[in-house]
Amino acid sequence: MTETPVYSTLIEPVVGETQTYSMDDPNRVPWVLGTHLHPDVGPLGRAPDGSRVLLIEAHDFARRKPYHHDKLTLVFSGMRHLRDELRERGYSVTYLTADSFGEALSEYFAEHPDDELVMMRSPSHRSGDRFEELVADAGGRLDVVRNDLFVGTRKAFDRWANETDKQPFRHETFYRWMRRQTGVLMTDEGDPEGGEWNYDGENQDYPPDEWESPPVYYPDHDDLTARTSEWVSESFDVWGDDDGFIWPVTREQARRKLTHFVETRLPEFGPYQDAMRSDDWAMAHALLGSSINLGLLHPWEAVQEIEQAYHERSDIPLNSVEGVLRQLIGWREFMRHVYRHSMPALSEANQLEAPHDLPEFYWTGETNMECLRQTVEDVRQRGYSHHIQRLMVLANFATLWGVEPKRLNEWFNATYVDAYHWVTTPNVVEMGQYGDGVFATKPYVSSANYIDKMSDYCGDCYYYKTKDTGEKACPFNALYWDFLDRNEDQLRSNHRMGLMYSHVDSKQESEEMDEIRSRVETLREKAGYGEF
Repeated sequence: MTETPVYSTLIEPVVGETQTYSMDDPNRVPWVLGTHLHPDVGPLGRAPDGSRVLLIEAHDFARRKPYHHDKLTLVFSGMRHLRDELRERGYSVTYLTADSFGEALSEYFAEHPDDELVMMRSPSHRSGDRFEELVADAGGRLDVVRNDLFVGTRKAFDRWANETDKQPFRHETFYRWMRRQTGVLMTDEGDPEGGEWNYDGENQDYPPDEWESPPVYYPDHDDLTARTSEWVSESFDVWGDDDGFIWPVTREQARRKLTHFVETRLPEFGPYQDAMRSDDWAMAHALLGSSINLGLLHPWEAVQEIEQAYHERSDIPLNSVEGVLRQLIGWREFMRHVYRHSMPALSEANQLEAPHDLPEFYWTGETNMECLRQTVEDVRQRGYSHHIQRLMVLANFATLWGVEPKRLNEWFNATYVDAYHWVTTPNVVEMGQYGDGVFATKPYVSSANYIDKMSDYCGDCYYYKTKDTGEKACPFNALYWDFLDRNEDQLRSNHRMGLMYSHVDSKQESEEMDEIRSRVETLREKAGYGEF
């Protein structure tokens, strides 16, 4: 493996205006949140060497739900490693542990009454207001500045939205605009590299039997991470496995993971990114989401390294590169802005009026459905599954079952290492469950046919993938037709659903729909008995 690149300090968004503020006053102290762990971004990146820095390790959030063991280990170990790294570099770090932020802030300002804390705005809804209230209650001052851990700024997106005057927002339009603004994969003539904006059609193959996925980079964790992992298990009511922790907790580890992906996994990423195999949890995915959302990596660093490799090497296909970069400068950025424009309504959105709780097997993995069993097991083991497992297995089933979107959102937020409210809410509530219509143009639902096409799950499953009704018929099939039937009033007029409703009409005319409804009733009874 080649050496990881050394990045310049003070990394800022590349789309939008530069924000100017000074950290030269010794009483202006960077307050680094647990998801802002990049030393070269924001107030910390602007602070002179040797400055005072504040980190607060608050524990009350970790008791609100059964978070995955690895998610809590990731956050707390990441914070503790940044603390030690900054101290080694000569910074004066105040590291406070407390049940709540309010408790820690009161302690801090009792000792430093003249300080003004400076922090980047968290993407979470109303986070800036909440932190300002907590600081004021503690008798202190807070300056909330722009969050620089994104490729573009809030103001730049709002200008785009106003200029396009598009409601609901459309990702493809935004993505093309971001390409033009950044110059990523653009020719000197202003055209997209290769002549197309999107190569998603080349990224939906299933690998042949002989295909072997490239190796995964696993960081060597130190005693601090081991101790943190053990402490998390002892201190909180966690979910998931508590051994085999595999995620980067330092900037060096995250950079090595990025470089390993570019050198080893990127060429294989594109064609099989939507495929699912029971014996391959990672396929050729980047596995960088936790590092980027924790702030260990800036997305622009990843963009630069990936694009540079594409231009320098002949073994990296364009569809692989475009597929990754679309996630970094398109989808991730888009989710951030959809979230802030749609909150708080989006968190409670439920336009299909889905009434049901999340089935218990999302927590236990105890189901005869092989696709769900294996996907839940992947999440249980590592706090991770890739995007198609999330969308077309977990969210697809929940939508067909009629799960209230906020219930699934809570589960995702608790169980995935890369999950935070700002990113799960638009992805799960809107994209996954068609909760609002703020950008999704149709429900992303399917029968067993899609899962069979894109996975090997169906081969060893208890249920028959081709049957709609009967004792061993795949639940996805009956639930799919039942979903279309019960939501007909809202969905039939959708121009993207016309073909499916022609099939619904046939099933209604033949009275097959009555059998399907009966099958769904039986499935709900079985789920209640824990026999699904």
